Amino acid sequence: MTTIERPEALPGAGWDVLAADGSVVRIRPVREDDELALEAMNGRVSDESIYLRFFGISRTMADEYTHHLAAEQDGHVALVAEYGGDVVGIASYELLRTGEAEMAFLLQDSVHGRGIGTLLLEQLAATARENGIQRLRADTLGVNAKMLRVLANSGFEQVRKLDSGVVELVLDTAYHPLTLERMADRERAAENRSLHRLFSPRTVAVIGAGRTAGGIGHEVLRNIVNGGFTGSVYAVNPHAATIADVVAYPTIAAVPREVDLAVIAVPAERVAEVLAECGEAGVGGAVVLTAGFSELGPAGRQLQREMLAIARRHSIRLVGPNCLGLVNTAPEVSLNATFAEMAPTRGTLAIAAQSGAVGIAVLEHAGRAGLGISEFVSLGNKVDVSGNDVLLHWWGDPRTTVIGLYLESFGNPRKFGGLARMIGRTKPILVVKGGRSVGGRRAGASHTAAAATPETAVDALFAQSGVLRMDTIEELVETARVLAVPPLPRGRRIAVVGNAGGAGILAADAASRLELELPELSEAVQRRLEEAGAVSSGNPVDLGAAASPASLAQALKVIVDSGEVDSVVINYAVTRAGRVEDIYATIATAATQAELPIVVNCVGSTHATPEIALTDGRRLPVFPFPESAVRALAHAVRYAEWRSRPQGVVPELPRVDALGTRAVVQRFFKHQPEGGWLDPRRACQLLQCAGVSVIPVTTALNRAETIKAAETAGYPVALKTAAPGVLHKTDIGGVRVGLTNAVQVGLAYDEVAAAARDPQVVVQAMAPAGTELVIGAVRDRLFGPLLMAGSGGVLTDLLADRQWRGLPLTDLDATDMVHSLRCAPLLAGYRGAEAADQAAVLDVIHRIAWLAEQVPELAELDINPLVAGPTGAFAVDVRIRLAPATPEPDWYARRMRGD
Repeated sequence: MTTIERPEALPGAGWDVLAADGSVVRIRPVREDDELALEAMNGRVSDESIYLRFFGISRTMADEYTHHLAAEQDGHVALVAEYGGDVVGIASYELLRTGEAEMAFLLQDSVHGRGIGTLLLEQLAATARENGIQRLRADTLGVNAKMLRVLANSGFEQVRKLDSGVVELVLDTAYHPLTLERMADRERAAENRSLHRLFSPRTVAVIGAGRTAGGIGHEVLRNIVNGGFTGSVYAVNPHAATIADVVAYPTIAAVPREVDLAVIAVPAERVAEVLAECGEAGVGGAVVLTAGFSELGPAGRQLQREMLAIARRHSIRLVGPNCLGLVNTAPEVSLNATFAEMAPTRGTLAIAAQSGAVGIAVLEHAGRAGLGISEFVSLGNKVDVSGNDVLLHWWGDPRTTVIGLYLESFGNPRKFGGLARMIGRTKPILVVKGGRSVGGRRAGASHTAAAATPETAVDALFAQSGVLRMDTIEELVETARVLAVPPLPRGRRIAVVGNAGGAGILAADAASRLELELPELSEAVQRRLEEAGAVSSGNPVDLGAAASPASLAQALKVIVDSGEVDSVVINYAVTRAGRVEDIYATIATAATQAELPIVVNCVGSTHATPEIALTDGRRLPVFPFPESAVRALAHAVRYAEWRSRPQGVVPELPRVDALGTRAVVQRFFKHQPEGGWLDPRRACQLLQCAGVSVIPVTTALNRAETIKAAETAGYPVALKTAAPGVLHKTDIGGVRVGLTNAVQVGLAYDEVAAAARDPQVVVQAMAPAGTELVIGAVRDRLFGPLLMAGSGGVLTDLLADRQWRGLPLTDLDATDMVHSLRCAPLLAGYRGAEAADQAAVLDVIHRIAWLAEQVPELAELDINPLVAGPTGAFAVDVRIRLAPATPEPDWYARRMRGD
């Protein structure tokens, strides 16, 4: 039986996941020492469940089944679910044939309805897929409604056949769109239930609240009280009866009511003990403000691990440690559980910040700009609750319309990208990523690896997922102010209007830099603007320094009603000719009636507020500078364009050979188990298995072999050094092209071998004429495979004309890569030249993406050049490095942070 060998994808320790009710379940591979626990579970399973699983009431069969699964042997994989300290479920598959296995499940009755069966199915399918299994089979009694419902609602594609009361079912383990959609819906619902007691508590206890002002615990307690928290608040301090007029208790166990949220401000060495007491008392969420954990090194990391283990054991969701706290401005909650000085106002922006200091800066700047907050959380060390968790939580929050994140690291970047793609279809996500200047270049011997940096990975992730990357916190807040006020721009055309000519020019210059369009308004519109008093009506529209509110109102109506622009920037300098209140009222009337976005730059009055209240409840942002207003509007345009475009699909590729690909890889590692660079012949074989058109190469070690290879290939030929470790062959004189006879080939061999100080060369037929590109791939430890497309040949490093994307790569992603290159006009047929076959270029990019997904050992790949001509795209020079694969997480699977 032929199998496709893959790296083991089953982590031994297991991982934590959220059940449907928000509690924590641990999924892990079965162990030999699980047999007694499995037998105990069998004893808790009802007769009905035994019958439905084994088609008969026989507990002996159940024990034999679990004994078989616990025994270490080839041919099967089994996962167990642990809940509340007990093994409560098991799922398994038995290998039937290549790519196919039979699955089975058994679940303790007391945990039915918590979604644990679905979790086991998801994890089993993920494990099977990673081990090369495409189909899972199961025979289920037709009366087993619960199991059939789990399978039907899973989202996995399946085929059913009913025969004699038995349902024969075949499940496809691949991630199809419906599969991912159902998984995301289940994860979002579980996340909301899990975080509910954290963000919307009815009772809060501050543990470690000191008796005197200035301490963190004391100040958090005061903020909760002064912020008007609608629930009950308690202090926990064994040395006080009351603190800040709040009743204090010696321990969390002594608090008379069950506590939803514990805010912990005790020394680091006591946090684990306090958290364990919280778990025994039924606390649902905890915010650990205390510092002194992973940021201090190994000892702190160990304390953090202990803290997480306790939290997971008791299904406590944990924010921090080393954080500022959290805020929920919902009127039914009104919780300010931070030690920040300012109290955020109510609004629609949700903010998560990994840094407490940055969190304070966001809250302060948002308050000064008049931007309200729906929820705020300081993530700190992110031991449990992460950016991905709060994204899921805010996805379904009706009060949140814009999401802002300050991140310094990614725990699971591809999971983040997948979530952002879905969430961004309804809510914009703005991110400031700290640490841009940290981290040097990769030590790689390919153009792709040499060019790849942590920032290229982040930019690729954001570009594909629709995330708006902000350079500063100020830019994030400004952009959020525009995006918080519907509608979105329908296009890039803007009109600039006002009484400040200089500000209008600055706005126009900023728009040009940001690739917005300032169309010349039609003659009819310009005549009507002149009737309104415009001294310059082209665009920008200048109403003159003495323009009145009435002339502004008339001009705005003309522009908005024209249909010639998609948004409006108002630049207005307040003078004695008009009071700021009248100007604001004029703008409010126009903006309320307009069906396009309006942003305002207003200067010259100390009475000017940072926003204009509209009659429909929206609040129009007012900016101090025209450039700021235009920049925020440009981000809104980018988001609107991304949101309105189709999502794209990952194409199905013909002419790919998965078995052949694995054979090439296995033969290489048989002789080089430590990995390394493929020789040119094997590199071409691997590309050919992916269906890429390659100009064949022949390796030669001396003059005679080189001439023979040239005659076999057919003149004209190219000759290149094959010396290992040489990246820039032309730099050392290691390339000769257009050789038309044996004499030229012999002389070229002597020169190239001498220049490279190595006798190894390769000979190729000359590639057809065309545009030279570079196509590459490199595997990042966190981000997975990254793909690069750029200008190739000698221009690769000179122009640095490159685009990056990650996986999965849709047809639109690949098209964006190519069309965004500065060399794109050459492919389209520049100045009358014949256009290249761009479809062939896109096909090559998708095939390299397939190869990167198919071969986890692929560390670096370079095609330079890929010659794109009118009749196709041909790989000329190929470099591929393989390295032993390390286990990679399933980026779609539901696994909590910290595993």
